[in-house]
Formats: sequence, structure tokens, C-alpha cells
Amino acid sequence: MSAPTPSSARSVIGPLVLIAAVVAGGAAAFAFTAGWFSPQRLTPVKLVDALAPPTGPALGHRRNHAKGICFTGAFEANGAGSALSTAQVFASGRSPVVGRFNLGTPDPKVVDATVRVRGISLRIMPPGGQEWRTAMIDLPFFPVATPQAFYELLTASASKAPDAMKSFAAAHPEIGAFGAWAGTAPFTASYAEERYNSLNSFLFTDASGTDHAVRWSLLPAAQPTFLSVADLTARGPDVLEQDIIDRVGKGPQTWTMTVTAANSGDPTADPSKAWPDDRKTVQVGTLTVNKIEPEADGPCRDINFDPTVVPSGIKLSDDPFPSARSAAYAVSFDRRTAEAKDYPRVATEAKP
Repeated sequence: MSAPTPSSARSVIGPLVLIAAVVAGGAAAFAFTAGWFSPQRLTPVKLVDALAPPTGPALGHRRNHAKGICFTGAFEANGAGSALSTAQVFASGRSPVVGRFNLGTPDPKVVDATVRVRGISLRIMPPGGQEWRTAMIDLPFFPVATPQAFYELLTASASKAPDAMKSFAAAHPEIGAFGAWAGTAPFTASYAEERYNSLNSFLFTDASGTDHAVRWSLLPAAQPTFLSVADLTARGPDVLEQDIIDRVGKGPQTWTMTVTAANSGDPTADPSKAWPDDRKTVQVGTLTVNKIEPEADGPCRDINFDPTVVPSGIKLSDDPFPSARSAAYAVSFDRRTAEAKDYPRVATEAKP
């Protein structure tokens, strides 16, 4: 293999710097270690520690996706999802929701325009008590294929070694697709304009006992307004929170939930690989956000949006990330709840 030219080197380093910025900001709450990993290689504690910035974590806050705002609303199922899953949440009817919009960053005071990853977390509570928790982000696919690779990405992005990211990319070529996306995908003006994706694969079990490998998404009703980084920056450091407070204050915001079923042979254990666009997709209901509340004393503050909290009719697949995320979320939850004095609640009358 020939040595890279200066121009080709720049073409490689540019995306890697961008990737490092994205991941250092917390490339989503995705990627953590399951208990079955060798302690010598990776543990939930090591992974959560790797998410912290050089100055240390923001005490009292989530260790990733630290900047966010709560909401309440409802999920209205249309019944179509029942063909894929017996979960009560997909039977025709309305279920209350507590959720959180968030940014993929360990810094709760970060300027919105500096963070590339946006997310939404949901706790859907259908009648009968079998709730469903899910956390999604706006990426079309995950940067890397395994929890171990994500840890190595965090480590490389924090390294001062000049070739750390280049070496990482050589060992994990799947990150090239993510780098291309991160370098070209536009910003939208609002949390309300984002499409959010589960990325991880789960199994839905239908009434006959047949399992279906699926992923799901939330498609916004709001039409996107695409902005440059400069335009988004000019709107202020907390523009996304101010925008969603204003929008929901004027009227509910909605998303259509779609479930995509894999074909035989589609990769289910690797969230860095998107499924082809022609896969069967079913619209299963509508998420409506009715009220925004600040996180400090909001209803989402003390919720661990653990993706393994699923009702009967939904179960984990061979995708290693949900279990790994669950283990890391637990570490983050234990730490931040023990630090509540560092993130004091505010008076309820201050709610918007």
C-alpha cells in the first residue's frame, strides 16, 4: 500500500477530528458494557469513566446526554403494531408518556450548536403496568459495531497521541461511513424537527409466537428548517430548549412511530449497519408532546431510560448494545443520584 499524500492525509484527518468531537460530546447514550465482558477488557465503570471530559464529570448529572429537558405527553397506538408484537403498548389506545429531549454531551451547560447528536428518551406506560422505555438518537446508524469498539473510540478521541484516531479508524473501518455522515448532514432548528432512531435491534413476538427482528423510529410532523452551524450558534447557547418550550406552548408536537422489520440475513447484532430502505415498515402510532418542564424538578429527572425495560411481546436480540447500555446506565444513575446536592432542584413555580 502506498503512503498517503498530504491531501489524502488531510481528507482522512478531517473526518477523524470531526468524529472525535462528536464522540467526545457523547455520541449518544449508545455503547456500553454488558456484565459478560471480561473485566480485563471492559466494564461498565470503565466505559462510564471514559465518557467524562478531562475536567471530570458534571456532578449530579447524567454521565452522557447531560443537557436535556423533560416533557409529558401520550402515545396513541393505532393497533397496527399488534401484528408484530403482543405488547399492550401496541394495542389500539392511549398511553401516558414521560420523556426527555437531550444532547449527546457530558456537559449540561454546553452551547447547543457545538453538539452533533440529539436524542429523545421515552417511558411509555400502557394500562396493565408493563411499561416500555426507549432512548433514540438522530444518527442513521451507530459509529461502531461493538461496545468494545465504542470504548476504544472514546479512548482514542481523548488520547494526546497524534495518530490515535488514525489508528482507531484503521482497526474499525466502519467508522468511515459515520465520518462521512457527520461531515455533511445538516442541523435542524429544533428538537421537534428531528427524526429519532432506535438503531439497536430488538425482537417483537406476535400472537403465534413468531419473533420478528425490528428497529423503530420517530418521524416528526414538523417540517425541518436546515441551518448552518453559524446560524444555529447565532440563535443562542440554549436555543433548542427555548425553541421546544415555545413550540409546545403554542401547541402539541407530534411524531409518527414506525417499526421496520428485518429481512432474513439483515445484520441485527451490528448497529453500524443500516438496513436497506425497502424493508417492511409499519406505522404503529403517534407520539404527542403536550408539556415541557425543566429537568431540575421535572418528571424525567429521576428516570433511568434503560432500553432493556421492555414489556412482554418485546425482547432483546443478539445486538450486544442494549445490555451494555443498561449496565452503563445503571452506573451513571447510581452516581448522579448520590450527587443530588450538586444539582439542586428548583421551585415548581419556575416551570414554563
